Amino acid sequence: MILKKKYNIKVDIIPLDLSSIDATKKLISILGDTNINIVINNAGIGDYGKFVENDIDKIVSMINLNITTLTQITHHFAKVMSKNGGGKILNVASTASFQPVPTFAVYSATKAYVLSFSEAINYELKDSGVQVCALCPGPTATNFDKVANATDVAHLSKGAMSSQDVAKAGIRQLQNNDMTYVVGFKNRLLAFASSINPFRKLTLTISANIMK
Repeated sequence: MILKKKYNIKVDIIPLDLSSIDATKKLISILGDTNINIVINNAGIGDYGKFVENDIDKIVSMINLNITTLTQITHHFAKVMSKNGGGKILNVASTASFQPVPTFAVYSATKAYVLSFSEAINYELKDSGVQVCALCPGPTATNFDKVANATDVAHLSKGAMSSQDVAKAGIRQLQNNDMTYVVGFKNRLLAFASSINPFRKLTLTISANIMK
């Protein structure tokens, strides 16, 4: 394994379907009393297409993974970290967190949850030594578009950042204790514009056109 050879560290891999409703209980049971002070909730999927035409089972699975499992994992480890005097949790949101996205309606809604949830509990935990961060990358060169049935959406592949660059940004965010970080200057501009735009219908139209 690359990490073992390059950094001479111990790496344990736990095969687990995090979209299943009992995934967190299984994970906690397997980890037992392992001392963990950094948690990165990176697992997530999307589903491209019109909401009423998409498969409802995949939609529910996406909500379970992007919201339910992330919330359960964050709850468990935030509580443990608070008792132990501190720790860091990085929840991967998205630039889709900042506006509704037609044809990615449920995905963007789940990521809006991740952003709002992470910022709120980071405030709640500010005196506990626990830092909760929300990382918001834009299009990234992974298998995301393939799993989301969105390989024909040019926006997701054009100018996509490498997964290594996004991962490095997340590590810097944890080191700097930044509550929310949007990866990439262009993405930061778009996120800022979406957050201050009072005309939500215009935002919807722009998002829909980008995803065509």
